[in-house]
Amino acid sequence: MIRGLWNRETVALMLLAAYLPLALFWLWLGGTGALAQLALAVLVVGIWHLVFMLMRAQAPSLAALTTALAIAMLAPEDLGAFRLVLGVSFGVVMGELVFGGWGRNVVNPAIVALSFLGFGFPAFSWPVFDAPIAWAAIPAALIGVASGAMPAAVLAGAALVATGAVLTGILPEQVLLAAGIVLVLLVADPVTSAATTLGRWINGALYAGLVTFFAFGWTGAAPVQIAVAAALLTSLAAPLLDEAALALWVAQRRRRHGRT
Repeated sequence: MIRGLWNRETVALMLLAAYLPLALFWLWLGGTGALAQLALAVLVVGIWHLVFMLMRAQAPSLAALTTALAIAMLAPEDLGAFRLVLGVSFGVVMGELVFGGWGRNVVNPAIVALSFLGFGFPAFSWPVFDAPIAWAAIPAALIGVASGAMPAAVLAGAALVATGAVLTGILPEQVLLAAGIVLVLLVADPVTSAATTLGRWINGALYAGLVTFFAFGWTGAAPVQIAVAAALLTSLAAPLLDEAALALWVAQRRRRHGRT
């Protein structure tokens, strides 16, 4: 990250500000249980950041709070403290800290943690979100785009495909609500989403397309489970999308200006 006003922690602060409407509505409706789960996730993430700071002189980041919020909101219900600690630890360490911290990771650590919990403990049900929480994702996205912390093209690409799926009647309402929350918390990550403009449009469209595909063909899957699986595959594909976008740009320049 560059020096000056816009550094790594400034982006993390902008993301935290964007997530505030979503977090407040979730805590308001979830009560003390949601608050306790968030506090536990923050504690575990903070401890691992401290461990890596002491062992590898790796500076901690405020992005730890965004990771903790995403895991606390989207993790399967009634896991208990031990399973949640295990999942958070795996996601934060293997998805972020071993790569050098936030800004160098390939996949969002919350996606890694949620995928681990989903595969490791399939008997536990995924959360179901009421409409007010999902609607709070809209101001969160607007704040993120206005502050420059979230890539607008990713959000626009996902919205375009999701609108088409809703109009054709193949995307159920509950899946749409969960997908909107996951889009804001996980997919529109400025670090792990595509970096090129075209790549970002395809990034968002691919996520919404995968959500629609899973909703149509994955029998018995929970809405949040569908959205997290789509987010994982989309995140893994992001580097390939950038590679394809750059290859297309080079090919266009060669046709226009001749081979250099």
